[in-house]
Amino acid sequence: MGQIYTVSLNGGDSVPAKERQAAEARFERELERCLGNPETVAEVYKAWYEASNNDPAEVPSATYSIAVRWPKAFNVAQRAGLQSIGDNEAHFELQLVRQHA
Repeated sequence: MGQIYTVSLNGGDSVPAKERQAAEARFERELERCLGNPETVAEVYKAWYEASNNDPAEVPSATYSIAVRWPKAFNVAQRAGLQSIGDNEAHFELQLVRQHA
């Protein structure tokens, strides 16, 4: 199947590449520990994105019930990823990888 999403540390320009990669790996591990496997991470992220970017009346309740898991998991993963990173501007971004049929 291949990679489902990518993680990048943004805003931490002073963070050396090796530490950046370690931080991104910690973030990804914690996110998957909180939510399950990479497929579930992508599913919860998609639901959160849809719920956040649409009128509430247009979003199915099932999507909301999945989406509510994202903020807590993201915050826990962010804290884990940023441990030992001294840059206050640093934050993580997740991007879904387009799957080709």
